[in-house]
Amino acid sequence: MIKVIVGGLAILLALWIGAGFAVVALSGQFEPSGHFVDVGGRKLRLVCEGPKSDKPVVWMEAGAWGLAADFAAIQQGLTQKGVRSCAYDRAGMGFSDPGPTPRDSAAIASDLAKLIKASGEQGPFILMAHSMGGQHVRLFAGEHPEMVAGLVLLEATTPEMTSDPRAQPFLRRVRNVARVTAVAGSMGLTRVAYYWGDRIGLPSQGAAEKRHAFVSGRHARTAAAEVLAWDQGSAQAGAVTLDQQWPVAVVTAGDAVRMGEWNLARRAPEQASRAGYYENVQEAAHATLLGLTHNGAVLRAVDHVLAALEPPAAEAK
Repeated sequence: MIKVIVGGLAILLALWIGAGFAVVALSGQFEPSGHFVDVGGRKLRLVCEGPKSDKPVVWMEAGAWGLAADFAAIQQGLTQKGVRSCAYDRAGMGFSDPGPTPRDSAAIASDLAKLIKASGEQGPFILMAHSMGGQHVRLFAGEHPEMVAGLVLLEATTPEMTSDPRAQPFLRRVRNVARVTAVAGSMGLTRVAYYWGDRIGLPSQGAAEKRHAFVSGRHARTAAAEVLAWDQGSAQAGAVTLDQQWPVAVVTAGDAVRMGEWNLARRAPEQASRAGYYENVQEAAHATLLGLTHNGAVLRAVDHVLAALEPPAAEAK
């Protein structure tokens, strides 16, 4: 009987995995956007859009499990406003080559510095970060202040949030999810859920890129490595400070009352800034804040930082 049950489960597993491969194959031919930049014997995918101008380039850092595609809707909106932006896939994520371990904030900030230098894009930049990307950007900004014009933080975590003991149950759950998805992705078990991969609400090309990453075993394993290094990266980011002269915009999502105390922690950089801006989008969720439905709030945040960087108007004579 046990052999029959095990045999039946093996057949079901094979059918599930086969169905997943069929779903991805039937999605059609696919090529990622952007180009690949050598950062020292390995390449990272970079997607830059919008015209070059005297306005600062917006450089984007995705959150956990994220990649350049997460910002496709925002990049589309910025391009329409004549603002240039760049998003990228971290090492081992999306379509980029793997990088050295551990995948903590120090490794990610180091890669970002190499990528910016090799890209030819000219700073200083407006740094935009979503979720866990907030701590990567904080470390990069602290280490390379000359490359920073301002910050736009979207549902971004801070070292202060991570170090709060009340955050530990949440972080344990996230680590467990990361471990499970790494195994499931490596076994091909997630491929059947290909069309669920875009929960942001992205334009068609970005949605396809997000779905391909969602079912990639390598992407899942690297995402898990990043999440498991969360505490280490948070400590690294907490060791640097942000220049209060930088304009900072913070955008949060969901129930502002329920998230009130955590949003206060998220707002700390904005409240310390000489030119802070804050908006909460009640109707948005952590991921959909980046999508086509709610990206207007993000574009307003960028507008605020750009305006704060304008030189004072000359006094009328």
